[in-house]
Amino acid sequence: MFNQKRGIDIVAGVNVAIGSDVSIWNYVVICDNKKIGDGTSIGSFCNIGKNAILGKNYNIQAHVTISNGCVICNNVFIAPNSSLLNDKYPKSTFMRPPTINDDVAIGGGVTILPDVTIDHKAVIGGGSVVTKNVSPRTVLSGVPERVALTLEEYDAKRKAFMKEREKVYE
Repeated sequence: MFNQKRGIDIVAGVNVAIGSDVSIWNYVVICDNKKIGDGTSIGSFCNIGKNAILGKNYNIQAHVTISNGCVICNNVFIAPNSSLLNDKYPKSTFMRPPTINDDVAIGGGVTILPDVTIDHKAVIGGGSVVTKNVSPRTVLSGVPERVALTLEEYDAKRKAFMKEREKVYE
């Protein structure tokens, strides 16, 4: 537990372990039974529910809600104002939290509904509502979600965008 960066007013429940090189910003609630994996960054105003399973090297930006029992694997990016929900018919006692596998990128303002698995290297466009399982290496967007691009098309557009931005700042 070294190289930790902590903001103010972090509330951590019982049985919370924090790995190395972890940044937790201001006003974050981390509920019971959690290990925050090495190399992780959690933005301000996040709520991480109890018994959520979290990997390492993930980046959760500001105002993200991760409901009880959610699974987030390694190298996951979740942009601001996103929500991972676990209860299809609130308020029930039958929780079905989503699973986010390795190397997934989730855009801002995304809602992921209960009982959904997002497979590795998928990309979810900002503002999307994810209602069903997402195949590996798929790029989705919309309400409800639909395939928008292949991962290769997405990567090519991203590289072209970054190259164009570099020219602007030269």
